Amino acid sequence: MIHNRAMFLPRPFKRRATISLSIAALLIPAVTSLSSCSGTRDGHVQASGPTVTVGVTKVVKKSLGRQLTLSSELVPFQEIDVYAKESGYVKKLMVDYGTHVKAGQVMAILEIPELEAQLQEDQAEIKNAFNQVTRARHELERYQAQFNALHLQYTRLNSVFQSQPGIVAQQEVDDAQGRDLAASSQVDAGQAALEAAQSQLSASKAKLDRDQSLFDYSKITAPFSGVVTERIANLGTLVQAGTSSSQAIPIVRLSEDDLFRLVIPVPESYVRFMRIGDPANVRVPSLSRTFLGKVSRFSVQVREDTRTMHTEVDVRNPDHVLVPGVYAEADLRLDNKENIPSVPVQALSHQSDKTTVFVVNSDGVLEERTVQVGIQTSSDAEIVSGLKEGEQVVVSDQSGLKPGEKVRPQAVVVPEYHEETRNQRNNSGEFVMHRIG
Repeated sequence: MIHNRAMFLPRPFKRRATISLSIAALLIPAVTSLSSCSGTRDGHVQASGPTVTVGVTKVVKKSLGRQLTLSSELVPFQEIDVYAKESGYVKKLMVDYGTHVKAGQVMAILEIPELEAQLQEDQAEIKNAFNQVTRARHELERYQAQFNALHLQYTRLNSVFQSQPGIVAQQEVDDAQGRDLAASSQVDAGQAALEAAQSQLSASKAKLDRDQSLFDYSKITAPFSGVVTERIANLGTLVQAGTSSSQAIPIVRLSEDDLFRLVIPVPESYVRFMRIGDPANVRVPSLSRTFLGKVSRFSVQVREDTRTMHTEVDVRNPDHVLVPGVYAEADLRLDNKENIPSVPVQALSHQSDKTTVFVVNSDGVLEERTVQVGIQTSSDAEIVSGLKEGEQVVVSDQSGLKPGEKVRPQAVVVPEYHEETRNQRNNSGEFVMHRIG
């Protein structure tokens, strides 16, 4: 939409302004005298007195930026269907439509008899495995005691046999050594039996932990804070595990309600100006309120069918007044610069390799200046170099004007136009781009 921000025209020029309005309509050049002019060596024209009235405006500092208005529907930042991990009957249901929940809050409890029986069996297996470990430990202790006694006996006999030959027979020493080795083997076997029993106990505990984890899924908790927008299951409903059955139905639908996304299609011509973190004013007509948002992410890809880029604006909803599906408009200010020298675009004259303006100096003489232009909107252009704040530039019709010519400057107010791009729904309910102005 093109908004006329300044329409304070001099009395002779209060007429209907349109997009094609030329600066000539703002000013009526008045020829005050007909005097002969003589050419100079540099081709400039010198006049004996001012003959032409030109419309001028001063170089001023202002904020410039491109503004884009896009419309879409607010959607929750996250919205999921909550399924059961294990099949079971709904024993308790603590939420309903519109219930606000916190992350980790229990929303429903399932009754799963099979898992309850399995937990009892696991506990019995753990008890049995623990008894096996105790028995294996006692056996190992007995084997170690036998080994210690037999090993001591062999050591003593062998020591006497070595120090006092003939007192102890070789056969006795050999028999004692055999019993010592057998006892050592029993200790090793007992140690292995104990380790096996301990491994069985660990396996039983792991099985109990696994089954307990599955049983814990009988408590359906909220993965994030939000509001229940739909309740599908009722008390006593048999729900199937969401991971094992295509016929499984969710218990509830949960939406995050403290943060929303506004998904907008940015036209291809504006893609280069998009920046993560750019602020956006999100207007919700149905609430007559405006919320502060920011550009949080975009796809970095232009769709071939619409020539737009998927862009998302995050909108906080601390008061929970926004609801999913509400129509909203986002005002994006792109490529914004504050307090920069600028002139109306009507003052610019574009040639093949440069941009110039006509400046009226303090003596009322025209000077042609080459300028460097930065950001440019539909009404104004940033002056990077070539002009100073406060200098007067010509904004009226520049045809026939020549450098060095004496003119009579007349200050005028140049209308400002704002071009708005909106996306509106078509008959099919899809958002399409629509340029106003």
